[in-house]
This record gives sequence, C-alpha cells and structure tokens, in this order.
Amino acid sequence: MSTKPLNPLPSLIFSSRWLQLPLYLGLIVAQGVYVILFVKELWHLIHGAFELREQEVMLIVLGLIDVVMISNLLVMVIVGGYETFVSRLRLEGHPDQPEWLNHVNASVLKVKLAMAIIGISSIHLLKTFIEAGALGLPLCGSVEAGVSCTNSTTTGVMWQTIIHCVFILSAIGIAWTDRLMYGGVRDEHEAH
Repeated sequence: MSTKPLNPLPSLIFSSRWLQLPLYLGLIVAQGVYVILFVKELWHLIHGAFELREQEVMLIVLGLIDVVMISNLLVMVIVGGYETFVSRLRLEGHPDQPEWLNHVNASVLKVKLAMAIIGISSIHLLKTFIEAGALGLPLCGSVEAGVSCTNSTTTGVMWQTIIHCVFILSAIGIAWTDRLMYGGVRDEHEAH
C-alpha cells in the first residue's frame, strides 16, 4: 500500500509532532532524578533504622512509595504520550510491552493520569494525617532547634483534603465524559 505524499503545509504541520521529542527526553532525565531521590531516601531509612521511631519510618516509606508512583506516572506519560502523539514504538510481541499500551489513546491516557494523580495525592494526604498528631505544636520555622514542632496547620490539612476531593471529582468527571463520548462507539465495536 503506497501513501500519497503530503503537500508542504500539511507535511510541516504533521512533522511538528517531533518537537515533543525533547519534552519526553526531558521527562526521562526527570525520572533519573527521581531514582537518585529514591536511593537517597532509602539510604536514609537504612542508615537510621535503629534510631528512627515507627512514625518516622512510616513517613519515609510513604515517601518512597510516593517516588515510585510519580515514576510510574512519568512512564505512563513518556511511553503513552510518545506512542499517542509522536510515533509508534513498535513493541508488538515484545515480552515487556505494557498491557495497557495495546489500547492507549488520548482518552485512556487522561483517565490513567487522573487515577495516578489521585494515588499520589492519597499518599501525600496519608502523610499529612500521620503528621496531624502534632498539630498542637508550634510551626517548625518559628522554634529553636531541639523543640518538637510541626509543618502542618489545621487550615493546611483542610485545604489538602479539599484538593484531594477535587482530584477525585475531576477523575470521575473525566471518566464519565469519556464514557459518554466513546461508550457507544466501544459498545458497537464489541458487538461486532
């Protein structure tokens, strides 16, 4: 099957998708930075295993989980975005091909990203709730060394909870809109 060559303007417009390549390469570099952050936090956990209290260990572990979830989000954006908007990766038959990549499109990518953001927000909110036990203490920036303090305020916890709920409502809205727009099309394809 031969393809008809594009006129110059459509060819230029279509080729402009390659301008996204440096963006995806930059995200790969950002993922490398997250690997360094993960190793640093893991070293802190191992090094302080005998001195850290249980709550401190839990907060460090939640931080590690947060880094992994953000890294997963980066992989989804890099692989899914490149495949959807720039060029095919041609991974068919590769044993490590992500299962979700077979049916990735802009709509699926939006829903997956929204769910990943909710997961990351959940980890941050859980860390905040764990730290919330110290809410009666003074803020850390306003006390001298050696005194117990907190980085959280009641207002901060409230706003973080509200923002998390907005993320959830946004994801439901995205999924519902996707269902309205593409649900009938999918149902027709499944019927055939």
